[in-house]
Amino acid sequence: MKLKIATALAAVTLAGTAVAQDAGDAAAGEDLFKKRCRSCHSVVDDAGEVIVKGGRTGPNLYGVIGRPAGAVEDFRYKDSIHEAKEKGLVWDEETFETYVQDPSAFLQEYLGDSGARSGMTFKLKEGAADVYAYLVSLAPAN
Repeated sequence: MKLKIATALAAVTLAGTAVAQDAGDAAAGEDLFKKRCRSCHSVVDDAGEVIVKGGRTGPNLYGVIGRPAGAVEDFRYKDSIHEAKEKGLVWDEETFETYVQDPSAFLQEYLGDSGARSGMTFKLKEGAADVYAYLVSLAPAN
């Protein structure tokens, strides 16, 4: 019995370590965000404080993790993002990382519509987990 408990505890510990190793690096994500993302996206908190000054082609990404797709007021999203929002798309680790690697392909699969298109034409092929970790680090306190 003690061996089973010890084995179970070891498995849980190792699983936790594996998850931690797969987690993104927020510092690397900040660097990548500033190099690749801020040309289109800014990060401005709810009080109007600019965290990252960026472009306005894409929506403000402050608090994006955990919120529904297409939720920034007054931003003009493509119809496919509105459809994804209606279908229940919320930006979590899996959806965010998959989306940024190929936005239109993600929406086509998510919506089951080969004609779905994203306004984001850029594809972040590497570092999605790091950018995710960075955006999580900027999340508003709940």
